Parts: sequence; structure tokens; C-alpha cells
Amino acid sequence: MVLLSKIEAFILGIIQGLTEFIPISSTGHLYIGRHLFGLDEAGLFLDTMLHIGTLLAVIVVYKNELLQIIKKPFGKLSLLLIVGTIPAVIIGLTFNDLFESISKTGVTIGWEFIFTGFILWMADSVKKGSKQMHDLSYGDAIFIGSFQAAAIFPAVSRSGLTIAAGLFRKLDRETAAYFSFLLSIPVIAGGIVMKFGDMVNGHIEAVSLGSLLIATLSSALFGYFAVVWMINFLKKKSLKVFAVYVWILGVTVVLLQITGVF
Repeated sequence: MVLLSKIEAFILGIIQGLTEFIPISSTGHLYIGRHLFGLDEAGLFLDTMLHIGTLLAVIVVYKNELLQIIKKPFGKLSLLLIVGTIPAVIIGLTFNDLFESISKTGVTIGWEFIFTGFILWMADSVKKGSKQMHDLSYGDAIFIGSFQAAAIFPAVSRSGLTIAAGLFRKLDRETAAYFSFLLSIPVIAGGIVMKFGDMVNGHIEAVSLGSLLIATLSSALFGYFAVVWMINFLKKKSLKVFAVYVWILGVTVVLLQITGVF
């Protein structure tokens, strides 16, 4: 059994909940957090429960939109989400084994943080758009979805790239964040299903039920606040602060890896 204390579980839940929706990469931060706690073996099952937490958070925030989708399964919103999810499904199924091996070693995460920073900085520097949800086209959805597919690399921020893609397509800042988080629902849900498939095949680590419950609830709570906060933040604030943060973090990780400390 992996020894995961309740405090460690709570902290990892905070990390997952905040960084899933704040554009600084949840997977990259979880890798660093587990490494610092000496929990490199606490992988698949713990990650799955943490993602269930953030899925619950975004479902609560978007409950009205999800009810709309249930009532009109072939409406425009449903089709936008389907079109936007297709690139991630294709990339995920085609290169899953490759990206799993990259995630386990963590050898590229420093450079991926740095890459995320450049995308955020570029997106924040483009001329502000004014397109809102009712203006969103299927071309916009597949463009944003293609950026989402690139976030299969562990330290490339899914929310960061999809928000950036929305800004590149001239969505207003609030709509870019809004659609980014809505688009996360099928991708997070699909990732959970794939991980459960791996666990059924025996690739599972035993973690105490209490710690798993704390991690999941912590992830859900802080994920909820992160979604709400980020949408409001982007109305008036700049993405560049997050770019600077992931640049600093990325350079630090690269240096620590070069010197053999990390």
C-alpha cells in the first residue's frame, strides 16, 4: 500500500483543483508534488480520484449547460463540444502509450512549462476579440480542440492552451475561459474512463480510502473555486502573470534536472 497521509492527500487535492483550471498545468504540478512527497508510486488510482474531484467541480458550475445538452442532445452547444473534443480523442488514442511513458519519466516537464508560458504570453498580446458563445463556430471549436489535444503532454496546460486558442480566434476573454472549462468535461471524463480501464487490467496502487476521499473532496472544492475565480479574473486581468510563473517554474525544473537534484 502507498503511504499517503491525509495532509498530503489534502495538499495534492488543492494542487489538482487549482491547477486544472488555472492555466499552469495540473499534471505537471502533481508530478512535482508527488515527487516532493516521495509518492512517485502513488500514480494511477490517486490521479483518477483527483480528476473525479475536478470533474465534479466543473459539472456543478456548468449544471445548467449540461441540462440544456441533455434536453437538446443535437443542439449547437452539444455539437460544438463534440467537434471540439474530436482532436483530443484522436491524439489520445493514437499516442496514449507514448505520452504515458513521457509522463512517468517527467524528463520534459520543465520545457513544457516554458512552452505553456510562451503560448499564454502570445495569446494575451493579440488584439482583444469580442465574439461570445452565440458567435462560436464549428471552426472555432475544432481549432480550440486542436490546442487541447496538444495538452496531452504532462506539463502543457490544457486550460492555458484552450483559453489561448479562444483568444486567437477572437473570443472575448470571459467566453474563452467559459468554453475552455466547458470543453474540459468530456476530456476529463474520457481520461477517467481510460484510467479505470487500466486499473481493471491490474495496474493499480493501493491507497487508503480515507486519504483518497480527502484528496477527491479537496480537488472538487478547490476546482470549483478555481473555475469561478478564473472566469472573473480574465474579464480584466492579464494571462502574462501565469506565463511568468510557468517560465520561472520551468527554468527551475530544467536546472534541477540538469544538476541531478530533481
